[in-house]
Amino acid sequence: FILPEEVSYEEGTFAEPLACTLLGQRKAGLQPGHSVLVIGSGISGLLHIQLARALGAGSIFAVDISEYRLKIARQAGADCAIHAKENVPDYLRKNNNGRLADIVIVCTGATPAVQQAFNTVDRGGTILFFAPSEPNVATPMNLWDLWRNCNSVIMSYAGPPDDTARSIELIRAGRVKVKELITHRLGLAETALGFKMVADAKESIKVIIEPHK
Repeated sequence: FILPEEVSYEEGTFAEPLACTLLGQRKAGLQPGHSVLVIGSGISGLLHIQLARALGAGSIFAVDISEYRLKIARQAGADCAIHAKENVPDYLRKNNNGRLADIVIVCTGATPAVQQAFNTVDRGGTILFFAPSEPNVATPMNLWDLWRNCNSVIMSYAGPPDDTARSIELIRAGRVKVKELITHRLGLAETALGFKMVADAKESIKVIIEPHK
């Protein structure tokens, strides 16, 4: 893909992950007005928040264990940012007209997040697993509850070429503001530091390596 003049190389690094986000939300059937809960406010979660807002979602809620990331989630467009230690189902009911979420998007492989998703999806709603747990971790699901509540559980991973083209256009048009998610720019000699910052995930979101520095 050739980036248009209005899209910088830095912004272009988001084309692939945003394409994956597009596919995921399409598979989840997100429609204007849907309430959305995003569990995990790393780069994937923040892109889901921005895209859901761009596509006309109703109330958007973000959940994370990091206050830093919850602050960024608010800046990215979440209406409410909830610490994972809170009673998230109760919070949703109090702030979403007595209902749970139409769509729950899981952007972390942490086991508690999986259970949180089942506890926070509304009747007839959809859970999108956008991040995997470890291969050897068993994930219990109560199929009776899913059946009784008419819930859908779907997975999404890749982003096809058509969605890559769409993601570039969303960035070009400013409907998804990816530049705001770049928290650090490092030179090539600082690559190891960049990987450490991403792994620690304490006060970084997107770390860009600039080889010319």
